[in-house]
Amino acid sequence: MAKIKVSLPQGTRDFNAEVVRKRNYIFQTIRTVFELYGFEPLETPAMENLETLMGKYGDEGDKLIFKILNNGLDLPEKHAKAQSDFEQVLAGKNNTGITERALKYDLTIPFARYVAMNHGQLTYPYKRYQIQPVWRADRPQKGRYREFYQCDADVVGSQSLLLEKEFAAIYARVFEQLGIDVVIKVNSRKLLAALAEVCGGADQLTAITVAIDKLDKIGIDKVKTELTSRGLTHEQIHQIERYLQINGSNEQKMEQIEALLGHTETGQKGMEELRYLINAGQFGTIPNLSIDFTLARGLNYYTGIIFEVAARNVQMGSIGGGGRYDDLTGLFGISNIPGVGISFGVDRIYDVMEELNLFPAQTKNGTQYLFFNLGTAESTKAFSLMQVLRTKGIACELYPDQVKFDKQFKYAEKKQIPHVVIIGSNELEKDQCVVKKLDSSEQIVLSCDDFLLQF
Repeated sequence: MAKIKVSLPQGTRDFNAEVVRKRNYIFQTIRTVFELYGFEPLETPAMENLETLMGKYGDEGDKLIFKILNNGLDLPEKHAKAQSDFEQVLAGKNNTGITERALKYDLTIPFARYVAMNHGQLTYPYKRYQIQPVWRADRPQKGRYREFYQCDADVVGSQSLLLEKEFAAIYARVFEQLGIDVVIKVNSRKLLAALAEVCGGADQLTAITVAIDKLDKIGIDKVKTELTSRGLTHEQIHQIERYLQINGSNEQKMEQIEALLGHTETGQKGMEELRYLINAGQFGTIPNLSIDFTLARGLNYYTGIIFEVAARNVQMGSIGGGGRYDDLTGLFGISNIPGVGISFGVDRIYDVMEELNLFPAQTKNGTQYLFFNLGTAESTKAFSLMQVLRTKGIACELYPDQVKFDKQFKYAEKKQIPHVVIIGSNELEKDQCVVKKLDSSEQIVLSCDDFLLQF
């Protein structure tokens, strides 16, 4: 039999025990803060009907949706039609004869679908969080994967800007607890809509936001080239360039945007949103909050305040983002359910914490005590002690085979188990055990009762 080349699909990863524990530390930190703010958990399927996802992420996003082949394509009677259907798919068109389902691209659209299907049974405002994997047919690179986890929190059923204030506070609290120094960038899509108005009309909004969203990746010159290719005039592009060059403190930025877009009704509404968010008022100041008018969030469904979080002192893309989407469920026939939500990019957060060495030592903890196997009677005694430790929440294990000391010691060292417990024939006769710390080679002899009384 020919040897099979063992590999992983590009853009996916295996996670060993150490990595899983570190990831769980991130998950639990985020989950605890979500629960602290009154959110409840939700899970949705890995796949959705293709029509649920398509057309919700803009042209660029739609290209990254992983489509799933229909069942039964191996049936002879379907072969002839499948050939022509595949040709349509390869031409960039969707065909229900080939694919009707897809892996979910994010957690927001499946959440909107869930709300639309269950809107009559939910208690509003409905606050949910979701921690699950998503898939994108993206080009893998540092911090960008084809399979990755998202941690989302959303609220639907309220237009109150207090929710945006709380989401900014959630970001600040989570990243403070993780030890990551961040900047929480904010903007309003209403200001981008106002910019579109002064650059030819609302129909220019998508072209402008998609181009601006690429600013960090391609630079201002290529953004201007893309806007030209989309039919914008030199004067319109000049207006956009003035908008992108706004800088200074939050207050200074607000003064400059007032001068540029304050004459439009939409611009005034966007500025009111940002002023509410950045002003301390009765809710106090949210740290690390920074207005960034270059922030666009290229997804079509955002309508108000938008967020993006970046880590300082490390080269990495955004590690969080979200915003207001006042009629997302309208995509599924249920109108007038306003919503707002944020997302944490766990995989990028992990990479940042690894690079900056931010994981606490206890995230590496697994087995605390390894009991040596030195014979049938000895291992029976060890097992009884081990079961008592487990009832006390102490992780421990018994080496399964009666082998030389050296092999059992090496096992403990490789797994970074901090303590070994040795019960030989002499210890068994005296009802004692030898406890050894591997990091210092310190060892003590205790009665079995005294050993258990430590915990």
